[in-house]
Amino acid sequence: MSPSLPGPGGSLPATGLRRPPGKPTGRGLAAIFEPRAVAVVGASADPTKRGHQILRALDASGYAGRVYPVNPRGGRILGREVVSSIEELPEAVDLAVVSVPAAAAAGVVRACGARGVSGAVVLAAGFGESGLEGARREAELRRAGLESGVRIVGPNTSGLMNLPHGLNLIGAQGARPGGIALLVQSGNIALGLLNGLSAARLGVSVCCGLGNEMDVGFGEVLEYLGGDGETQAVVAHIEGMKDSRSFLRSAAGVTPIKPVVVLKSGRTDAGVRAARSHTGALAGPYERLSAGFRQAGVLEVARTDELLPVAAAVASQPPGLPGTGVAILSDGGGQSTVAVDALTELGAPLADLAPETSGALRALLGPAAAVTTPVDVAGAADADPGAFARALGVLAADPGVGIVLLVGMFGGYAHRFSETLGPVETAAARRMARTMRTLGKGFVVQSQYAALGSDPLGVLADARVPVVESLEVACRTAFELQRRGARLVEPVFSGHGPGETLSDGAAPTHTAIAAARAEARVTLSEVESRSVLEASGLRFGPMAVARGAAEAAAAAVRFDQPVAVKLLSRFLTHKSDAGGVELDVAPGEAAAAFDRIAERARGYARSQGAPEEAPAATVAPMLAPPDLELLVGAVRDPGLGPVLTLAAGGVFAEVLGDAAHRVLPVGAPEIEAALDELRAGVLLRGARGRPPLARGQVVEAALAIAACMTRFPEVREVEVNPLFVYPARVAPVDARVVLTPDA
Repeated sequence: MSPSLPGPGGSLPATGLRRPPGKPTGRGLAAIFEPRAVAVVGASADPTKRGHQILRALDASGYAGRVYPVNPRGGRILGREVVSSIEELPEAVDLAVVSVPAAAAAGVVRACGARGVSGAVVLAAGFGESGLEGARREAELRRAGLESGVRIVGPNTSGLMNLPHGLNLIGAQGARPGGIALLVQSGNIALGLLNGLSAARLGVSVCCGLGNEMDVGFGEVLEYLGGDGETQAVVAHIEGMKDSRSFLRSAAGVTPIKPVVVLKSGRTDAGVRAARSHTGALAGPYERLSAGFRQAGVLEVARTDELLPVAAAVASQPPGLPGTGVAILSDGGGQSTVAVDALTELGAPLADLAPETSGALRALLGPAAAVTTPVDVAGAADADPGAFARALGVLAADPGVGIVLLVGMFGGYAHRFSETLGPVETAAARRMARTMRTLGKGFVVQSQYAALGSDPLGVLADARVPVVESLEVACRTAFELQRRGARLVEPVFSGHGPGETLSDGAAPTHTAIAAARAEARVTLSEVESRSVLEASGLRFGPMAVARGAAEAAAAAVRFDQPVAVKLLSRFLTHKSDAGGVELDVAPGEAAAAFDRIAERARGYARSQGAPEEAPAATVAPMLAPPDLELLVGAVRDPGLGPVLTLAAGGVFAEVLGDAAHRVLPVGAPEIEAALDELRAGVLLRGARGRPPLARGQVVEAALAIAACMTRFPEVREVEVNPLFVYPARVAPVDARVVLTPDA
């Protein structure tokens, strides 16, 4: 058995490791991942069948438990006596591998339950992924599992393996035990990752194909891996999750201890175009989930070739401490410039070297070298690759350096110049690995000769230093190591919080919500929306409701200043589209403005097929032009629950696309961080000589809108757009609340 990857080196102070309440348990999964006995239902003597390949793989992987082939034909397969039926199993095994056609799977699961089998891995396709008939089969399989008490992995799964336990139910060959766990839904992706691990001389602990995730899901398996002593990093390729919130809860518990690296495919969704609010359009399903990944400490990559290098690095290398940056050490200006661009575009902080460090590098490397980030040895290594090791010792000791990325030809000097440089280069590799291990800092090597498999690069690989051929992938790897350090000291998503669920289980309501339900409406009027938000803690300015032109005129006279007259409708959600807004109306013109709005609204309602209603409008004092307009809203995502969005606001909110998202619940620090992500956020702190704006009151408004979602579970979407922001106050201008469909 090859050694596992070492645990994450260079731990942060204990006070920086935050973990939400509750210990991951992975309920009921030990019998599946660590079975004492396995039944292969559908075992076959045909080498091309899965029921044969799994038996062969169990032998090859050294599984020490008992294995029972099950097939009504009986006989012997690979030296094992075949059991003719599940009922005749000599014991109640922990796990059954179900390798039968989809139509027969539910019956097999029921038989397993009757025999006391704990779990089943259902391999067959032809379920929910294949149309109505498949969905019917999946529903039947789900019932079979629930009624029989059998936990099910799959269906439509590539299988699972736990190599430290000798369990290989995938049939893949060449994989060896190690410290990286794989969670996948695609068999081809699983095979590619397993092959990649083997090529990189890395090992796998658990590989689990979730398939349709009908029962056992991503979150539950991640919980199990969090407590698995062999697993040191988790790689997940996710196409779709049945319970995204559960995954985030589990990830928030695991990531402070073990890194989790995710590639999410299916990142687009045309369905967001049907959203009723700007908030829904700004926060599509993927954007919401990606925000949740960040909150839970998950490291997300965008390409398959980044998954394993990043996972291997964060499993074996110390993360970059907050306040430090990535330093580049190179033997050529061209590649180092590309690396600077790539890291900057990713958002990685570059190390700011102390003058003493630059001076020591100048004395070491000579006048031609570049001695600030990026550091370029400028030919000093051509005749002596040991220059890299000497320079690294100086560079990495700088307190501003968290990660060192070496780029260029290292590992190929003997090939490029002279074989006599081979021993020198190998010695330099040993010294570099030792230096970085002693300093407790992360190290990534990009080499044009990575595919060569030279001795110096082998030394680095054996020391668990990531060696990557692609410069872009190496930059991503260094960035994620630096980001891992930041994640470890950020607030962790808990998935639950005060107000999200009432202790007595009662669902609160509001008179405005009850009125809308009574009229079979899902969209609240502006007045109703304001009242619901006021009950959640959001403060609005004065406003009057006018049911006719005379009332509009009277309200304007009372305010004694120019007013905004806006359509008040229970059915027309976008007032501007209906011509329902007139601004800066003089008190004497309010009646005429009301009539114009009412006429335009009637025509628009007819064109939209909306119900007729008596004309009404709101009248409110005009506000001074704001220093900044923001949008603050939230939507209830089917998989994630409520998600808060902050964005540059106004009528161009969707066009600008300047938005940040947070899965609720959150506190003030998370909202502050979201504001920092906005391009418009710089204006809150004051820019180009302007005073800072009321950032704290923006945070309070966002917390009130978040509270609306957690306080009133019937609210599907809520939005304040725009929220006017001034130096000393904020003013919500327009509000919209949309309810969930009435069940």
